[in-house]
Amino acid sequence: MEAFSDGVFAFAMTLLVLGLKDPTVSSTGSLLRGLFGEWPAFLAFGISFTTILVMWMNHHNLFTYVRSIDGPFMLLKGLLLLATTLVPFTTSLVADHILVADSGTAAGVYSGTFLFVALAWNLLWQYAIRYPGILASSVNDAEIRTTTRQFFFGPMLYVVAFVAAFFSGIVSLAINLVVLAIYAFFAAITTIGGRLGENFQG
Repeated sequence: MEAFSDGVFAFAMTLLVLGLKDPTVSSTGSLLRGLFGEWPAFLAFGISFTTILVMWMNHHNLFTYVRSIDGPFMLLKGLLLLATTLVPFTTSLVADHILVADSGTAAGVYSGTFLFVALAWNLLWQYAIRYPGILASSVNDAEIRTTTRQFFFGPMLYVVAFVAAFFSGIVSLAINLVVLAIYAFFAAITTIGGRLGENFQG
């Protein structure tokens, strides 16, 4: 399961680079000015690549808790991978439209995809903690509560980003960047053994 998921994460991250292009292909301007003009594409690429990277890190952290898997767990994991594979497409949308009139729609679709990802994470985790045999017996209640709070935090902020997209695509994109920073921090403080920092247990 981990190896297959790693392949999907890697493929989605690789596809993101296809959204970057040579800005001088359809222009006679200078390359440097063209590269600066492509900042929305680089920003969207950076957010999406790093978000999938953090997802991959958290995925490995999650599997330090998991002892065994069953059919429903695999289906829910497939839902998460489905959401992940949509990220390259929505990244290209937001890169191409964030500075034009329909930027709100592009940002809404982009934030909606990450909301889908966050909800899939929560469904997977809720199944894991509710059905005996999925988690290792060494996982304690404090670790379960901490991880549950962290997973629940994402959907709420992505809903805010989704709603903000109807008012400003740039603001919505900025909120996605904040969520990324928060989850990157959570992933960074998790040890290789899958145990969270003491300050976040309770």
